[in-house]
Amino acid sequence: MPERKNLCAMIPLDLHEQVSRAREAAGQTTSEYITQLLIEYYKMKKGGGTTTMATRTMAFQIPEDLFHRIKAHLERETARTGRKLPQRDFVLGLIEAVLNEAERQAGVEPCEGDALEAEAQPSETA
Repeated sequence: MPERKNLCAMIPLDLHEQVSRAREAAGQTTSEYITQLLIEYYKMKKGGGTTTMATRTMAFQIPEDLFHRIKAHLERETARTGRKLPQRDFVLGLIEAVLNEAERQAGVEPCEGDALEAEAQPSETA
């Protein structure tokens, strides 16, 4: 394991909450998540790329009862944690968790990309 050093920074509360949600959705410790973000950022910079990631809109219909179950879950989570869990964050977290697990089981390197990075970008319709 490489030698490590602590990095501490004061950031706006809303950014902290956004990072916390994305970190939890990824199932990582804060150290793992921030390390991953920084590595990806510097890879993009080194490769001459930009720090922005393109986003796409994925739209589909779901059964009414599933929609209401999701809304009820989001309300319960908001009450339980004391902070709003947006529908978008919930769905992206589920998708990323399932894909990460499937890629881990398949023994493939997870694709780079992150719900947090996508959140800051405008949507493009698929």
